[in-house]
Amino acid sequence: MKLKKVTGFISALALAASLLVVPSVRVQAGAEDSSVVVTMPTTSEPESGFDPAYGWGAGEHVHEPLIQSTLVRTTKDLKIENDLATEYSCSDDKMTWTVKIRDDVKFTDGEPLTAQDVAFTYNTCRDESTVNDFTMLKEAVAVDDTTVEFHMNEPYSIWPYTMAIVGIVPEHAYSETYGQNPIGSGRYIMKQWDKGQQVIFEANPDYYGEEPKIKKLTVLFMEEDAALAAAMAGQVDVAHTAASYSDQEIEGYSLMRVDTVDNRGFNLPVTEPEEKDGIVYGNSLTSDVNVRRAINLAIDREEMIDNVLNGYGTVAYSVCDKMPWYNDQAVTEYDLDAAKALMDEAGWTEGKDGIREKDGEKAELTLMFSNGDSVRQALAEDTANQLRELGIDVKTEGVGWDTAYDRAQSEPLMWGWGAHTPMELYNIYHSMEETGLAQYSPYANETVDKYMDEALESDNLEESYELWKKAQWDGTTGITQDGDIPWIWLCNIDHLYFVRDGLAVADQKIHPHGHGWSIVNNIDEWEWE
Repeated sequence: MKLKKVTGFISALALAASLLVVPSVRVQAGAEDSSVVVTMPTTSEPESGFDPAYGWGAGEHVHEPLIQSTLVRTTKDLKIENDLATEYSCSDDKMTWTVKIRDDVKFTDGEPLTAQDVAFTYNTCRDESTVNDFTMLKEAVAVDDTTVEFHMNEPYSIWPYTMAIVGIVPEHAYSETYGQNPIGSGRYIMKQWDKGQQVIFEANPDYYGEEPKIKKLTVLFMEEDAALAAAMAGQVDVAHTAASYSDQEIEGYSLMRVDTVDNRGFNLPVTEPEEKDGIVYGNSLTSDVNVRRAINLAIDREEMIDNVLNGYGTVAYSVCDKMPWYNDQAVTEYDLDAAKALMDEAGWTEGKDGIREKDGEKAELTLMFSNGDSVRQALAEDTANQLRELGIDVKTEGVGWDTAYDRAQSEPLMWGWGAHTPMELYNIYHSMEETGLAQYSPYANETVDKYMDEALESDNLEESYELWKKAQWDGTTGITQDGDIPWIWLCNIDHLYFVRDGLAVADQKIHPHGHGWSIVNNIDEWEWE
């Protein structure tokens, strides 16, 4: 996390600030009321409310729920520490996790939090969640008031990462409308939710942990231009922003950057084209591993970060850069000459127009990006420009998600990924029983699958990391440059914020995909200087 001081003139966008209406927000911040106003993208507002069973705390904006407590939580270096739990263990057959919880925790309605509430929460998530995967959980059982057992359908060594994001709800106060007026035992109480505008949290006076330094948090849901205007008008304390606005100068604010694993990259279908049930799987150009390796070598990631992200990003070589399970054998240096040699070796020769051909077929691709995402569009266009130097003609196309998933089975798509769990690797690269291929782009490698399966069956979390690393590259096969290289990873996008002078934002752990709730994971540790 780094701060860049920005002072001086206010740009013409300040005119927008004069028209901005921000509900129920004080204009000046200060230590006198220990409150903070933070903006988040409109997509961060939970459609189904603040209910863990329906995605609160999970999905693209993974975070530790403010309202509810979790059994464990992740540290800054992504290790696991206890929260509600006092201890946990896994049985020798790896099919039962036993968790002991504190006996001094109460919900904000005064009722005690017990193992029955924990079991109820997880069984509800198992039955109702459409965001998190709970298929590995057979049943959660309360053994007594302070002991819960999780009986698994299959070994799952990374279960603690699930326990870190599932907030515990009260069985006695749970209903279909729980997400609109949630009761929890966490650091904050949700006091007001004006849908489409803001949500207000106040510190829980009966919280069992360390007393929060910030007593009130107001979150405003805004697009980036509105958030910038709000900062220029002095109406917010922390405003999320994008690299395209990073050169704006706002008096009284600094620009803060946070490291992320919020990566961008595109898939390369590895199979030959074949139609099944109306969907085309595979691509004749990218089915050649030398072509895929050439594409990976031909990408100048530093140039992309400088030109597309104004320098606010880090190079990405995998979906899990900087994570404890990352294999640094994924690192690939830009080498256009070597890339061209691989294309030559694959039989793709350069034509008069500079585009390569083989057996009468042009080296052509369509690289899709999601409509309305300017960063993904810019990365796609930069990729197209770079790959033309390799002799591949790439056309870019904006698409909707209603068609993108199916089309990505035969054409590359610019994706965004990144999570605090190795399951991100599994979900992208592991083959499915139904098709024998990976879910998002046709690919399969039995050895890679085997390493990931063994990782999930590992005796403990730390030991599993080595197996996740081997799934990426074991010296012979894997998903890196010398292996199958079915995906090309470009960059991890820095999360940027304008922060009001005098507000000390606590050190952030690496943010996952999504520019939302992660910033306030440790809001209780912030303070006014």
